[in-house]
Amino acid sequence: MKLRVRYSKLGKIRFTSHGDTARHWERAVRKVGVSMAYSAGFTPRPKMSFGLGLPTGGESLAEYLDMELAEAQHADLDELCTRFASGMPAGYEVTNVVLREPGCPSLQEDVVACSWDFALVGPDRDEAAAAVASVLSQSSLLVERERKGQRSVDDVRAAIEALSVTSVADDPRPHLCAVLAMNGRGLRPTELVGALFPALDPIDVTGRVLRTHQWIERDAVRREIIPARAVATRTPVGCA
Repeated sequence: MKLRVRYSKLGKIRFTSHGDTARHWERAVRKVGVSMAYSAGFTPRPKMSFGLGLPTGGESLAEYLDMELAEAQHADLDELCTRFASGMPAGYEVTNVVLREPGCPSLQEDVVACSWDFALVGPDRDEAAAAVASVLSQSSLLVERERKGQRSVDDVRAAIEALSVTSVADDPRPHLCAVLAMNGRGLRPTELVGALFPALDPIDVTGRVLRTHQWIERDAVRREIIPARAVATRTPVGCA
């Protein structure tokens, strides 16, 4: 049985790495007594693969992983969702478990864009709006990067599909809503904030980084990998 799982990662657990999240899931599956399929070889590993890495310190309402259960394993999907949730550390919420579509691409290959919400510390709403307008008016956006010890400059303007300033209930800070393309030369959240406020440290400026959606395309129509359940989230979100 091949499954695709959607979960959130909120609160203090955001300070754990992508590798830590993988280990949390492996332990949780063993803890709740779900039999996984394993790879062959001298060091068999559970057949579990994760989507795009979340920056350490970032939160998310839409994280995903694929897993394959042992052939003899049969379970109700809603029951599996509840069991997985019970085995995960505080801060994770397992929201959906579905059957993986036969022949669908891996999560790493399938995602074409992500939506983000950034809470800003320091710049006020007018300063944020001016910075957004300035970036959007440019035909190119050059970002300096280091790869394997070598410095390079990439034009990442095409990676910004949408960018705006908004407000979130009960939070006086201005928020940025961004949709960033994942194909080609992608743009990291800190790189975007650094381009918006070049005189400031992007780590200091960004009070919160929240991934709200991951998007795929089917027949030229963009949609979420797994639609969110029709329940209120624990965190107010203004980005779509």
